[in-house]
Amino acid sequence: MTPSHDPVILASASPARADLLRKAGLEFDILPARVDEDEMKHSLHAAGVSASETAVSLAELKAMRISKDFPNALVIGADQMLECGQVWFDKPVDMAHAKAHLAALRGRTHSLHNAVCVVKTSAVIWHHVNEAKMTMRNFSAEFLDHYLETSGEDILHSVGAYQLEGHGAQLFNRVDGDFFSILGLPLLPLIDFLRGHKVFLA
Repeated sequence: MTPSHDPVILASASPARADLLRKAGLEFDILPARVDEDEMKHSLHAAGVSASETAVSLAELKAMRISKDFPNALVIGADQMLECGQVWFDKPVDMAHAKAHLAALRGRTHSLHNAVCVVKTSAVIWHHVNEAKMTMRNFSAEFLDHYLETSGEDILHSVGAYQLEGHGAQLFNRVDGDFFSILGLPLLPLIDFLRGHKVFLA
């Protein structure tokens, strides 16, 4: 039996997030929000806003943009922020950029801030944020070249240029955090919330 509920929209172009939701059994539409993330990150960083708060702000902004046109839908917004020291890392634009990111993160522990929210009628009705601590091993230059060659341009879709569900697992010697969140979405808290709105059966 399929539960009766409001339509659900994912306001993200992320294939990883869509895949997580699809495999969890959610029926939804995908409508990526057009947001100047770089400009917003720059402004918030300059204002002293934390990486965690920035992830929440971006997730909410994406969902709000779509909710304006679809007020009756439950719109899911999500964002990730990677912070190492005082530096914020974005998705790499090309393989050379990915190599530079991984070289900078090698042998260090960084934080991955993961935010998700749900908006309806242009109001945030729920949000969740968590943090994962990721420690990369001090891998060799030979391994880095091999990783980039075997992983291909799929890693350009991932902040930090790693995909933990694949070859990216070889980059790390310690991971402390929720696995689904690291892949792109705090899935279990989201499912629990959506269950309360009859999107999933109790």
